[in-house]
Amino acid sequence: MSQAVVFPGQGSQFVGMADPWLEHDASRTVLERASAVLGWDIPGLDEHALSSTAVVQPALLAVDVAAFEVLRAEGLSFIGAAGHSLGEFAALVAAGVLDLATALEIVGVRGRAMQAAGEARPGTMSALLGVGAEEARAICERARGDEVLIVANENSPQQVVVSGSVAAVERAEAIAADRRIRAIRLKVAGAFHSPLMEPAVGPLAEAIDAAAFAAPRFPVASNVTGELTSDPEELRTLLKRHVVAPVRWERCAQALRAAGASTFVEAGPGDVLTKLARRVVPGTRAIAVGSPAEAAALAAGSA
Repeated sequence: MSQAVVFPGQGSQFVGMADPWLEHDASRTVLERASAVLGWDIPGLDEHALSSTAVVQPALLAVDVAAFEVLRAEGLSFIGAAGHSLGEFAALVAAGVLDLATALEIVGVRGRAMQAAGEARPGTMSALLGVGAEEARAICERARGDEVLIVANENSPQQVVVSGSVAAVERAEAIAADRRIRAIRLKVAGAFHSPLMEPAVGPLAEAIDAAAFAAPRFPVASNVTGELTSDPEELRTLLKRHVVAPVRWERCAQALRAAGASTFVEAGPGDVLTKLARRVVPGTRAIAVGSPAEAAALAAGSA
């Protein structure tokens, strides 16, 4: 059984998401190290703290990596990795491209820069359900006017996210309602993965350029291209445009499947990517691992 590991991004967080991982030495060590680097206690974060982009991004990265370290301690191996938006940094840590401290430093810059960009250039995001990317782009064309509005997440053939100015997103939601398409406004601090995040690119690129990128132990799918790569410099270059480029998650999942992954293991809080995998790559096994016990059970079943 060939397995790929996938990591959730911002939106999957919840109060207490780190608690199950305190029960295992491998994951507890990650959380303790991350808390020391960040200067605050990850398991102790409350709802107010987790509403801050600058806080939730490094915290979620730490929990994703903690979950992966338990999977590795249980003897599981993977042929590739991907992460949704922020989750791509966890994929890079899992693949050995970045060490945890470096990834936390970059993501700390990323979170602060994205929060500042959201305050300077206000925007929002909305998920459109039951619609594909092409129809969503047509809705954006109608709703955009002179403002920013793009398809920011291509999650599945029946789920996309649009991102842009508040007024443009509201117009897109109205058009969607007329077409009986369900729209869900996301609780985000800005128009992520759209040109409104351009002010965040410079600080993020500077942090990325200062970091050491190693060759991955297995390929990583880039959100920007939706393709697998084992070239650390290509990963570095693509990551610099990560916050303004759409997340091509459907392509990422398909690339992992084409590489031979018959099982998708979601490491971290929630099961968003597990549900998406079942839609994007039907016929594959998709499992969310949210505790050390679930990791042990998966390892026992894979033996």
